[in-house]
Amino acid sequence: MSARSRLLTPTAITALLGAVLLAFLTVAGPLLWGAAADTTDVSSRLLGASAAHPFGTDELGRDILARVLSATRLTLLLTLGATAIALAGGIVFGLVASILPRYPRRWFTGLLDILLAFPWLLMVLFFTVIWGATATGAMLAIGFAGIPSFARLVYNLASSVSGRDYVRAARVVGVGPVGILVRHVLPNIANPFFVNAAATASVTLLSFAGLSFLGLGVQAPAYDWGRMLQEGILRIYVNPLAAIGPGIAIVLAGLVFTLVSEAVAGTRGGGLRAVAARATGAVTLASRRTGRVPAATEPASDIVAEITDLRIAFPTADGDVVERVRGVDLRIARGEIVGIVGESGSGKSLTAMALAGLLGDDAIVTTSGHRFDDLDMTRTLAASDRARLGVELGMIFQDPLTSLNPALTIGRQLTEVPEVHMGMRPTQARARAADALSAVGIANSASRLTQYPHEFSGGMRQRAMIGMALTGRPRLIVADEPTTALDVTVQRQVMGVLHRAQEETGAAIVFISHDIALVSAFCDRVIVMKDGLVVESLAADRIREDARHPYTRALIACLPDMTSDRTRPLPVIPPELRPEALDEPGAAPQRDAHGQEVPV
Repeated sequence: MSARSRLLTPTAITALLGAVLLAFLTVAGPLLWGAAADTTDVSSRLLGASAAHPFGTDELGRDILARVLSATRLTLLLTLGATAIALAGGIVFGLVASILPRYPRRWFTGLLDILLAFPWLLMVLFFTVIWGATATGAMLAIGFAGIPSFARLVYNLASSVSGRDYVRAARVVGVGPVGILVRHVLPNIANPFFVNAAATASVTLLSFAGLSFLGLGVQAPAYDWGRMLQEGILRIYVNPLAAIGPGIAIVLAGLVFTLVSEAVAGTRGGGLRAVAARATGAVTLASRRTGRVPAATEPASDIVAEITDLRIAFPTADGDVVERVRGVDLRIARGEIVGIVGESGSGKSLTAMALAGLLGDDAIVTTSGHRFDDLDMTRTLAASDRARLGVELGMIFQDPLTSLNPALTIGRQLTEVPEVHMGMRPTQARARAADALSAVGIANSASRLTQYPHEFSGGMRQRAMIGMALTGRPRLIVADEPTTALDVTVQRQVMGVLHRAQEETGAAIVFISHDIALVSAFCDRVIVMKDGLVVESLAADRIREDARHPYTRALIACLPDMTSDRTRPLPVIPPELRPEALDEPGAAPQRDAHGQEVPV
């Protein structure tokens, strides 16, 4: 269903018509019916409903229907004002909490939880006492009382987005905390946030009516629907419409806000393109180009990346620390394709992420040496060095659907590095992005730049990720299981694209996979990992002949070929097979695809 057809649903049409009607009454209500609403006529006081006065008149002879229509402006302005206060405060506090360090963030979220534990109405009454029983005081009271719930919502949404791969990649290319929030987090949380805001406006409207009904809101001679309801309830048995009229207005306006909420939710993010476009322009391109990265000269060393004695640990909930990578050494030569293979949980992806500097603050990383070309990655990099890293280091994540920013077009994401760090003009950057898509086999690349990630198939998204890595001047490309979620036909196409990219750019590649056959066919060298350790490093073309470690031989033994006995089950690696226990006497023998014992 297209965005246009989603906007033509009965709910969306009704919400639009209701919003237009409320806007018209807000602007024109006092102008058209203000005179009738304020003109007193004692001879016509307390009349019942009639053709001349559909809702009757009040004790001063003023027409109640005219007063209901005229009160729309004050009622809705107070409602939207309180909602805006809650939204603004919630956005600020929620986003600030999401970027705070670990312990201040815990204190901040704990404060939010304490505030949320208080009954909302109690907080409103508390703030009303502070600011007084006035219209402005009621607006401030309701607005400030709504900040904690919005702050918690924004914090939860922002935290879920902040852990995505595209956010980590943005940090690597030098985008600061404010840029991350404005350009990557806000556009992706806007849809549920707007839905909640529209629904909250309905509750805020009812809250204002309640405060005015209790005498804590709008005071005479001003009037809103709540105050009119208070006046009309005194004559409910004489003239029911004196109270029912303002009540109908409150119900209909609340219903419009609810329908707007449902209509926004039904767009599934399609209505957020303008939000995303504004967000991407939060930082001007002119200011970005001032830090462009010049073309790097070829360093004398043949090593493009190196990390020694890498150890990665994570804290647990009970205060302990669990080590996931234990003393790994990794060295990547220029133009070399190195494969890292191992089962899930072996630490291969963590090693590659540490090599690229993409691990989050929750990871405890220690190493005796970590370099990328001539950059010392163990120290805090300057802005120019981070910009260079964003140009010369390409990252291909495992799941492109979560790695590509869903709120930005493919073209906007592929042109970011050329524009921000290479100093290209928008037309040049788009041409480079189109060339990158063409290089990875995507037809009609220029028109594809205007599409969003969800409009690409799985194979096309993976190719787009490879193309994104090629938009800079990559010296190293880290491919973290780029073919895991693809069928074998698309896998072959993606591997061909990756191989051609490596030949054209001369970049080194770190290729991560659990498929030892795929790795040995694509790479120059294979590193086998198990339980956070490197158990063996082999030349890919001699992996069957030179493999010595039992775990490596067990992986090879699990590979069937055309001569495998199909009457026998495929061999599997037993869970008790661990690197530290493989050399123990009595270890179970491993068998190949033919059922023959593998010598250790």
